[in-house]
Amino acid sequence: MYSTLQFGSLRPIRDSELELMLSWRNEPSVRQNMYTTHEIGLEEHLAWWATTKDSPRHRYFMYEYEGRPAGIVGFTGIDRGNQNASWAFYASPEAPKGSGSRMEVLALDYAFGELGLHKLSCEVLAFNTSVIRLHEKFGFQVEGVLRDQHKRGDEFIDVYRLGLLCREWADARDEMIAKLTRLSKG
Repeated sequence: MYSTLQFGSLRPIRDSELELMLSWRNEPSVRQNMYTTHEIGLEEHLAWWATTKDSPRHRYFMYEYEGRPAGIVGFTGIDRGNQNASWAFYASPEAPKGSGSRMEVLALDYAFGELGLHKLSCEVLAFNTSVIRLHEKFGFQVEGVLRDQHKRGDEFIDVYRLGLLCREWADARDEMIAKLTRLSKG
């Protein structure tokens, strides 16, 4: 078992943190890996948040590590009837090394615990191979490649669709937590 102090925690996003969230989202290193790459203005961000924050189909969280905000984890398209959803995350530019893995553990535990999902999916732009590999380490399987799915400028980009079932996370969870614990102590 692990403590939330070891991996951090997911908590609701405070209204006072919306500008911080936006600043991270507008970082070039974050924007380049998103479908929407333009710099988002505060008004656009607040309008999005107003329609998202209370939606039963979306849940967004602040990832906190060692008492400091360090990233965002979001679940979208939550379908309680079919027990599935999609998810994504991004770390703050100052997030410590390993934050992606720690966020993934917390996100998977939340998805398959609190949300009671049977399946969690995500989409990753093909050039973002480090995130594809990260998800695969946690047991996600590539379920398909949507060829030339996303247009950015004059270029079409493939999109990898990955999925993880609750039983697959249950089988991999203890080993993954043990591995991350060893890495954090090493």
